[in-house]
Amino acid sequence: MDYLGENLWPGYLGHFLAVLGLVASLVATIAFWYAFKAPKEEHRAGWLKIGRVAFMLETVSVLGMFLTLYFILSNHLFEYKYAWQHSSRNLQVEYLLSCFWEGQEGSFMLWAFWHCVLGWFVIWRSGKWEGPVMTTVSFAQFTLATMLVGIYFFGTRVGSSPFVLLRNEMDAPIFSRPDYLSLVKDGNGLNALLQNYWMVIHPPILFLGFASTIVPFAYAMAGLFTRNYSGWTKVALPWALFSAAVLGLGIMMGAAWAYESLTFGGYWAWDPVENASLVPWLVLVAGLHTNLIYNHSGHSLRSTYLFYLLSFLLILYSTFLTRSGILGDTSVHSFTDLGMNTQLLLFILVFLLPAIGLLIRHYKKIPAVAKEEQPYSREFWMFMGAMIFFFSAAIIIAKTSLPVVNKLFGTSLAPPEDVIQSHNQIQVWIAIVAGILTAVTQYFRYKNTDRSVVVRRLIWPLIAALGISLLIYTGMGVRFRDYGDGYWVAMHIAVFAASFALTGNAGYIWSGLKGKLRLAGASVAHVGFALMLLGILISAGNREVLSINTTGISPLKANEKENSRENTTLIKGQETDMGKFMVTYTGDTLNPRNRKRYFEIAFKRKDGKESFNLYPDVIENNKGGEGLTPNPDARHYVEKDIFAYVTFLSDPEAKLRDTTAFTNKMVAIGDTNYFSNGMWVVNGLDLNPPLEKFASFKGDTIVAADITVIAKDGRLYKATPGFRFKGNTLMMLPDTVMSQSLVLSLNRTGELSRREVEIGVKETNAILDFITLKVYQFPLINLLWLGVIVIVIGFIMSMFQRISQNKKLKAKEDFNFPVG
Repeated sequence: MDYLGENLWPGYLGHFLAVLGLVASLVATIAFWYAFKAPKEEHRAGWLKIGRVAFMLETVSVLGMFLTLYFILSNHLFEYKYAWQHSSRNLQVEYLLSCFWEGQEGSFMLWAFWHCVLGWFVIWRSGKWEGPVMTTVSFAQFTLATMLVGIYFFGTRVGSSPFVLLRNEMDAPIFSRPDYLSLVKDGNGLNALLQNYWMVIHPPILFLGFASTIVPFAYAMAGLFTRNYSGWTKVALPWALFSAAVLGLGIMMGAAWAYESLTFGGYWAWDPVENASLVPWLVLVAGLHTNLIYNHSGHSLRSTYLFYLLSFLLILYSTFLTRSGILGDTSVHSFTDLGMNTQLLLFILVFLLPAIGLLIRHYKKIPAVAKEEQPYSREFWMFMGAMIFFFSAAIIIAKTSLPVVNKLFGTSLAPPEDVIQSHNQIQVWIAIVAGILTAVTQYFRYKNTDRSVVVRRLIWPLIAALGISLLIYTGMGVRFRDYGDGYWVAMHIAVFAASFALTGNAGYIWSGLKGKLRLAGASVAHVGFALMLLGILISAGNREVLSINTTGISPLKANEKENSRENTTLIKGQETDMGKFMVTYTGDTLNPRNRKRYFEIAFKRKDGKESFNLYPDVIENNKGGEGLTPNPDARHYVEKDIFAYVTFLSDPEAKLRDTTAFTNKMVAIGDTNYFSNGMWVVNGLDLNPPLEKFASFKGDTIVAADITVIAKDGRLYKATPGFRFKGNTLMMLPDTVMSQSLVLSLNRTGELSRREVEIGVKETNAILDFITLKVYQFPLINLLWLGVIVIVIGFIMSMFQRISQNKKLKAKEDFNFPVG
């Protein structure tokens, strides 16, 4: 059958490029392997040229696939499943890139793209290590290419192509028609949670971090391949620093996205996907420390191998966790199962088995110093710090892997009821030890140190840390007591440890390095760690709920996840007390461009010193989800954030569906009458009252009742129901007191001098225009974000310092690779 309107050439091109990339990466792997295994130098040079040409074809294929898929998405070619599944015509242009990494295929393509970029830097800078290192990088490219070909071998599909046609992947009656595209009006669109600017920049940075872990892994493998067990450690160190900087930045960009887009009121929830990205970073940082130990003292080379190998293997494991669908019940971030679980497992095994096998085979040949480290040496305490990071990673990955354990062994181990508490109560003690080690370790020298010198140098940083801690304790303390007194005490100890890490490293830059910042990359990174830790402890430990419900009004049910006591209901136009603020919901606006409804919330301090507006929003769920997705908004200060999001909305259709009837009652003017939330009094009747609400009826006869409504909380409201005469036509003009869900109508009366009238009374929630809001205050949260920036700066400083050192040593280095 010839289908009308299909644009097939992008699909053909995409499939061709996918196959080209698969073949080219395999050729590059073989060529780079022989480039260092061949016995003759001229043969090695020839294989090296072939490897580079193949890697160039591989790079062209990945870039071509990227551009082809962008063409499909940007031109809304919904004949392709990927475009139909992940984009829509009304999607903002800036979010088209987010469609790439919403799907598994696009994220694998992004990963392969970064491998190409990193590969060319390796070719440019690695010298004689090019062959063995690029062998591993190219093989990683080959495994990623298999994820994208989507072709069948002996009835088994290998990979999942982003260039498949919708009609070939779905069985629906419309595909029996040649003009089926006329019925496919739009795509499913991008997940509402991903329609955020962080989701344009966070995934590329995170995947660069993922991809970069291949380089330290490849250097470690190269050391095992060539039996030059130690020559790679200096050249690999800048790569490890780069990877730690970028991966850490990507993780914290995700935390910033969670803070700005999700409504759990924070930036980290120990979600399994968050954990799966954090664990490789922790192991990589452990490897960095043991790498430094070896370069300066000869100790810990075996540990360096283990940590660098594990960091990349854990990236692969996290890929399996997030893409196999196994975390579907425990994580809001994971991908759905595409039927590639076997291939994902093979993806792990083809790296795990050779890496661990080679490490075991060569373990005894890897140089090790027989003499133990001295307790008063820098390498001893650096190794303790590395083990602390590794221990932290092991605990996190063990808790995260419960679904895998259940799947493998048929168990039914349940995750902890309070996931955050289960992690925090362990990690807070790890943070304490890490903070103290960060403060003191740099004051030791390698090999051995006079203890009196260390004590003397640490006195002033210790005093300064105690002073900062006391200022924090007396100024705000740590008020968080949800997990008991023991955890509360641990939080205070952690504040001291973070303060000590800050003063200790600042003091070392001043006294130990004499203010030479170009040598202070490690200390700067440690200062950033201290600031980040302080920001976490203070903002989480003193997070305050401002929206305590004092009105007694709440639409939230007892079984909902939100606590009704911590959510205030704001009735449109009515000022409501909220601690230091008076808060008013002034209105809402639908933005047709991004399809978000923004709610304007006016905050005014009671002392009159400040007023501002927040604009939390909601967007309608797609991808089969029901209801609305709320997005927070925040007011940023230097010392705090005020953070708000909508937890409940009034139903805009409720007025149309309202069937509540009026109850009519004859009342005497001046008498008190009651309703469920208070009382009301008819003060009198007015003929043609000069009210703005009646101005449009000029020329008609208006009779209105002047009614005062008194709520239980003592608030007074005016209501003026009435009716109008226009010729022989009578029209009722009811009035509403929205905050009391009360509608009043004036039904009939005699002469104006009569003292009785009939009033219709209706109580219904359908008339209310309200939202329910949760508002937090996060003190000193900017310390967290500042700390992240300083950590990254410290890593980059260290990276350039190591590159400079390697240039000076390059002429003296002799890379000798035994054959076989």
